[in-house]
Formats: sequence, structure tokens, C-alpha cells
Amino acid sequence: MAKEKGQKLIANNKKAYHDFFIDETYEAGIELVGTEVKSLRQGNCSIKEAYISIDKGEVYIIHMHINPYEKGNIFNKDPLRKRKLLLHRSEINKLIGKTKEKGFTVVPLKVYFSDSRVKVEIGLARGKKLYDKRQDLAKKDQRREAERDYKMKIR
Repeated sequence: MAKEKGQKLIANNKKAYHDFFIDETYEAGIELVGTEVKSLRQGNCSIKEAYISIDKGEVYIIHMHINPYEKGNIFNKDPLRKRKLLLHRSEINKLIGKTKEKGFTVVPLKVYFSDSRVKVEIGLARGKKLYDKRQDLAKKDQRREAERDYKMKIR
């Protein structure tokens, strides 16, 4: 019997959706040590200031903050260390090609458990202009008002 894939969200980067248009998304594994995984199981992670870097054909996530595990003692690593992302070579080559084009960047979108493995969803993104952000906020307000009116009509 096949198991259903259970996903437990650890951290989400809402700011990325506000600041960028996300064109493509990729699921990447992440290279961690044991105490970092235990800390992630407690939900101690932040990717608000994190970004993705590609060096010498390898992909890294930088400034992803994982709080040290309380019972980790000397085994705890630096909370802001550079961590390697695990992707297929073809995906890495595609990311390298796209980031060389003007206006494209790679951003972390969310960190989650897929079964028992920690995964990072990264997105190939284009930056938004100020007027794009204003349009998104206006659409969000209209949607909120429509939902509010709908609730009023039901009652």
C-alpha cells in the first residue's frame, strides 16, 4: 500500500510573494546536522532574510536561521551558517541559465517536512515594481470586502 505524503509546514516566506512574481518552483532537499533537524521539529526556523546563492555549480541557502537545539550542547552549529541544497544537475543548470538573464533571482518560499525529510521550496522569481505591489494590495482589499459582503448576505 502506498503512503500518502504528509507535509508539515515549518516556515513560510510571505514577503517573497509580496516582493516577487514567482515563475517556477522547485523542491530541494537540504543538508543538515542532527541537532538542526530536532530544532526544526520544534518549529524553530526563519527564512525571512534568507536568500539562495549558486557557487561553482552548487546551490546554497544563506541566512536561514535555525535556533540552536536546547539539549544540543557542543553539537549545535552556527544558526546562520551556509547550508547546501540538494537538487538535480538539470535543475541547477536551468537555475544558472535563468539567473544570468536580467531580472531573475532565486528565493526560498517555504520549509517543510515531507514524510520525515526536510524540504525547501525555492522559486525562480522576477522582482515587482511599486505599482505591481499596489495593484496586488488593491485586489486583496477587494477580495476581503467581497467576502465580508457575502457573509453579511448569508446572515
